[in-house]
Amino acid sequence: MARKEKPVLDSSLLYSKLKYRWLLSEQALSQKNPQAIEFLKAKNLLEPGKIREHAGKLLASGALAGSLMLSVPAVSPTTPQKQVEMTHMSRSQSLVNKLANILPPQVGPLTPPQEERISQAFENVWGVRAVGNLENNHLNQTYGFIGAEQHLPRYPGDTVEQHDQLLQSGITSSLGGWGYFANAKKNLTAELEESEKYYVAVQTLYLPDWNTRTRELSQWYKYRKVLVVNPVNGKTIVAVIADAGPAAWTGKHFGGSPEVMAYLGLNVGKQKGPVILFFVDDPDKKVSLGPLEYNLKQGPLAMTEQ
Repeated sequence: MARKEKPVLDSSLLYSKLKYRWLLSEQALSQKNPQAIEFLKAKNLLEPGKIREHAGKLLASGALAGSLMLSVPAVSPTTPQKQVEMTHMSRSQSLVNKLANILPPQVGPLTPPQEERISQAFENVWGVRAVGNLENNHLNQTYGFIGAEQHLPRYPGDTVEQHDQLLQSGITSSLGGWGYFANAKKNLTAELEESEKYYVAVQTLYLPDWNTRTRELSQWYKYRKVLVVNPVNGKTIVAVIADAGPAAWTGKHFGGSPEVMAYLGLNVGKQKGPVILFFVDDPDKKVSLGPLEYNLKQGPLAMTEQ
């Protein structure tokens, strides 16, 4: 009688899903019971905004595996996949350290040499090529403030209840800068769904040549993949450009979907904060949308400071 093979646990998938649940739990806790955050801070049990990091360390060390009562073979902490998981937090911190040595004291335009150094830092830490200038296209500002946006209607008749999370953010009454993502619900592909989930708004209307190259630039920017980085905590997410704005008078330079803002840790308080936004140089479409630390499969682990 043939022996049944034991099911194989995809530890990287489990890690990603559980960490994302912690992200939502932390957000709910901070919104519904801010006193709990203050209590944890006062007791030095957890640093506010770093609940996920503590949880991630527990998972990486194997403590969570025991509590879940998973009857699977133990994964050696020296395996390449485990090393990648355990370096996610150190990657973010490494990026914070690198950016601190490059960014100007105040949020504002970056010089070409600064953008090149930042691009190199992204590639060293995450293994992803992202640049301020791509195919001779450049935003008016690549280091600016991002503000919270609502969900976008994905198809005619879409409602906020049909989105899968962060429903309290609401849905806009108007369409995104390029209209609906699909002309009907049945035509909403997984890729288009992800594009709405991880979208940003950029100030295309303020580009110096927008009025003379509107059609060309509109097509170039539509769903253009970008890297968005919170320089304070090193959180890095891949998104697409799906809307135009915000207005200059708001003091903000970019807008982020509820999911983008939640991951960056900027969906509390004034829901605004500094970010770096670069174009992803990904002609072969190998870089997935969403948080880089969840989607990263392989790449450089250059953790030395530059």
